Amino acid sequence: MPNIKSAKKRVLVAQKKALENKAVKTNLKTVLKKADAAVAAGAADSADAIRVAIKKVDQAASKNILHKNAAAHRKSALMKKLAAAK
Repeated sequence: MPNIKSAKKRVLVAQKKALENKAVKTNLKTVLKKADAAVAAGAADSADAIRVAIKKVDQAASKNILHKNAAAHRKSALMKKLAAAK
């Protein structure tokens, strides 16, 4: 544990940010799984699920939780799955 006050604060802030980032990543994974399941099942609302997933991917990329190229890759994969299902 650090002795300097500012270093102690940085540790606390880093822990808090790590928890926030983990929550966003977990939510993103859940939404992506739901979108994949909707497309695989051929559900009528699969386009809506894909739209929600793309929005979450964009939000994660804007917060630098997901790299912008990784976000583009995931969005492209989602659109390919949707196009293949139709």
